[in-house]
Amino acid sequence: MKGLKPQDLVEDKIYIIRGHKIILSTHLAGLYHVKAKALIQAVKRNIDRFPGDFMFRLTWDETAALRSQIVTLKSDEAATGKHIKYLPYAFTEQGVAMLSSVLNSKRAIQVNIAIMRAFVKLRQVLSTHKEFAYKLNELERKVENHDQEIRSIFEAIRQLMAAPPEKPKRRIGFRQN
Repeated sequence: MKGLKPQDLVEDKIYIIRGHKIILSTHLAGLYHVKAKALIQAVKRNIDRFPGDFMFRLTWDETAALRSQIVTLKSDEAATGKHIKYLPYAFTEQGVAMLSSVLNSKRAIQVNIAIMRAFVKLRQVLSTHKEFAYKLNELERKVENHDQEIRSIFEAIRQLMAAPPEKPKRRIGFRQN
């Protein structure tokens, strides 16, 4: 299986659902070159290996939200029907790693390696973005302080440039009370 590149095959299939980075069972089946039904059957035969933080089933609302972003039906799935009939499963990084113990083929091993590399790369990118966001916030905070300090300096200069207030002149002469 030459030419398997995680950036081409995997990165665009990782989504964030319920706070987890996941890959859909339909996408995994395509990567492994098996039918989604066969993949899920293999998982169900080994269900003890897939706790809720490794794999979960999407709701209809989550599926609809994803469908608005991606096309989940491929040409072979479209032949059986225009709309999905079953809710897809979502596999977290740990769930994908566990799939390597359930699916025992050369392709499955290579795909799992590619997926693990994609998850690692995604983690690095997210980490870089967090660091960048932190530095940007720090810079913004410093600039805000500088703006206030500069305004204070300008105000002081304006006060120095302003003519001193004239003292009221005393009236000359006698005053009647």
